[in-house]
Amino acid sequence: MLKNKKALITGASRGIGRAIALDMASNGADIAIVYASNVGAAEETCRCLTEKGVNAFAFQCDVRDDAKVKETVKQAVLALGGLDILVNNSGIVKDGLIPLMKEDHFTSVIDTNLSGAYRMIRHCCMYLMKQGKGRIINISSVVGIMGNAGQSNYAASKAGLIGLTKSVAKELGARGITCNAIAPGFIRTDMTDALEEDTRRALLANLPLGRMGEPEDVAHLASFLASDMASYISGGVYTVDGGMCV
Repeated sequence: MLKNKKALITGASRGIGRAIALDMASNGADIAIVYASNVGAAEETCRCLTEKGVNAFAFQCDVRDDAKVKETVKQAVLALGGLDILVNNSGIVKDGLIPLMKEDHFTSVIDTNLSGAYRMIRHCCMYLMKQGKGRIINISSVVGIMGNAGQSNYAASKAGLIGLTKSVAKELGARGITCNAIAPGFIRTDMTDALEEDTRRALLANLPLGRMGEPEDVAHLASFLASDMASYISGGVYTVDGGMCV
């Protein structure tokens, strides 16, 4: 499905980003993963990717640093030998109720989750436009659709990603570039594994399917949206949430 495609995936050393990298590699794509700080996890992910018979590279990058993003994109494109797919998955959380939230907790989440995606798109789109086609996939969240108490910064960043997605789809569509967003719900990751059991049960009680999702559920959709089968799909927001937003 993605044979000989070249994908750059941010936040790909673990969790949903890692699952997307592995799924795209299973479908034949060469992968450049971008990670913030966990060198060991990045190296392990690359090892798993190469075992699938594809080329894999890892690049450390703080997506809040525009100059670093520009250089990382350049190095990734050189290593991959081109670029077809960008997946913006980098994200952080700094939860707190709005009256008590420190300003830097709000701005740092916006700068990483939303502005980081903007920077990646800005520097990658030049390569995609030059070849006249490409796929951009932004990992948003159901929180960006529904909101959530104690996560005003995170919700704002993920809602902003949806607006960014729709605008980029309109701007770059004429160049053969699609842009879509995926909004995961309650997905099994390190973050959800750390939840208290009472919190977990309360969340599950509100899910029509009665269970949390797996990172692979998101990854399968990302691979489809990155493929030629999704060439006429752009500007959409697709929930992977077990019916949470119904």
